[in-house]
Order: sequence, then C-alpha cells, then structure tokens
Amino acid sequence: MITIEHAYVFAGLVFAAYALLGIRDTGNPRRLWSAGMWGLLALAFLLGSHIGDMANGALALGLALLGGMGASRHSRSDNLHSADHVARAARYGNALFAPALVIPATAVLGTLFAQYLLLNAHPVFDPKQATLISLVIGVILAWIVAVLWLRPPLLAPLEEGRRLMDTIGWAALLPQMLAALGAVFALAGVGHAVGTLVTDVVPLVHPFAAVAAYCVGMALFTVVMGNAFAAFPVMTAAIGLPVIVHKFGGDVAIMSAIGMLSGFCGTLVTPMAANFNVVPAALLDLDRNAVIRAQMPTAVPLLIANTLLMYFLVFHFSTHHP
Repeated sequence: MITIEHAYVFAGLVFAAYALLGIRDTGNPRRLWSAGMWGLLALAFLLGSHIGDMANGALALGLALLGGMGASRHSRSDNLHSADHVARAARYGNALFAPALVIPATAVLGTLFAQYLLLNAHPVFDPKQATLISLVIGVILAWIVAVLWLRPPLLAPLEEGRRLMDTIGWAALLPQMLAALGAVFALAGVGHAVGTLVTDVVPLVHPFAAVAAYCVGMALFTVVMGNAFAAFPVMTAAIGLPVIVHKFGGDVAIMSAIGMLSGFCGTLVTPMAANFNVVPAALLDLDRNAVIRAQMPTAVPLLIANTLLMYFLVFHFSTHHP
C-alpha cells in the first residue's frame, strides 16, 4: 500500500537534489548556505518519522536559523528572459500551463476514487492520506508529461525547481512550520483556553453566534499565525467541536470545510502569509502590501458568505445529534 511515507521520501529526494545542484551553482555567492537549507529540509522529510522529536526540533531550528540569515538566494546567472525561454514561450503559448493542470486534476480524482482502487482486496492508497498521496502522484505525472512533451535537458526540471525555491526562500517553509505550530498549540491546550475566553465574552447560546465566532475566529487567528492550517486545530478545539458539533449537533465535515475557507479569508489580508502575499509582490517589484490591498475587498464579503453558508448547511445536513 502506498502511504504518506512514500510521499515524504519523494519530497526528500527532490530537496536533496536541490541541495546537490545548489552546490554546483558557482553564480550564487551563498550556494553552500542555500544547499545546507534544502539539505536540512531533505533530511526532515527523509528521516523525520524515524529520528524522534528532539532531532526534528534541531532540524527545525537549523532551518529557521539558515532562513533568518538569508541563506536561500538565487544565482546571479539565472535569466528567465534567455533566448531559449522566450522562444519556448512564443512557440507553445498558454499551452505551457497544461502540465500544471495535471496536478490538481490528479489530486481531485485520487481523492474521489482512491477508495475504489484495490489490489488483492486491499486499498492501493492509504485512505486517510489519499489527497496528499494523489497530489504527489499528480506532481510526478505532470513532470513526466512536461518532459515527454517539451524535451528539456534532463536536469532542467530540477534546476528550474531549485531556482524557484531559491527565489522564494524561507517563505516556502512557512506552511509546514505554521501547521506544526498549530499542532503544538493544540497539544498545549491553547484551544481550550481560547474557548473559555470566547464563551466568557460572547455567550454562545444560539447556533448562529457559535458559527460566527468560529468563522471570524478562524480568519483572525489566521491573520495572526499566517496560515489557516495553524489556526484550524486551535479554533476547532475551542468552538468547533465542543459547541457547533457537540452542543448544537452540527456536521463536522461541513464545519471543517467551510471553517478552512473562512481561515483562508484571513490569509488574503495578512503579511504573515508571506509566501502568498509578500513574495509575489517582491518578485513583481510591487509595493509590499499591494497584493493584500487588492485582495481585501474579496476577503471581507467572502468571510460573510462563508459564515452564512455554514449556518444554513452545518445543522440542516448533519447526521450528528446533540
């Protein structure tokens, strides 16, 4: 059976390749630092499940140290406007995006149909991780499609991936770090503390009040923490499960899905989500807050819509009864 560990191994091998290719990049004055950063990340994926919490913590501290020192920096020799790039863009046009579409298509199909893929009456994919495994398979398929179609040099996909990761830098690590932070907060009982605080200030005696507190709380915590994955365990432990599900009988799947969408509304308006809001502005030479200003008129109405949507769906389609 294909498990999440296989996905971790694939990611680890890719980052290990970035580290090795980075060492060869003589145009990058900080190539050893950059290679060290991607090398540590490769070790985290390859060995993280086997080396214990202390060693994983040391790897995380090493990544934070290298990221804070600006270890990741792209080569001065990189040139996206080379004659070869321009010629390929002119030849294929928007069709160049086709391989990228293979990734979400595979992820959706895998999520929906992985449970039906059996080998000797056993599932081919771990059902609990079907989405992530399908996403990795989608990346591999997109890679194969692009190579067979465009016929680039053998190492070109890895070289371009390394260049992009060096350009994004430390912000590429934020989702993983912040998701881990959310798990730490949940284990530390932050969700219970927040729930006590909220119920003391806002009496959650009506289902709509609970839904509004949960959705707005998801957005606000995401603004502070920079990632909805970090906010989710805190707000779900604080309000989602004890109040919406257990007290009022809401559906946990609907609550979770719309709750994450509410958190993403916070992602749209926070500089803490640097990989979404700050890095694109930096790459395009825009004002640092330009992306946030453009997204704010969407974020607020979307949060209101998510709150109303959850209220009308989470209780009416629930199979759970208080």
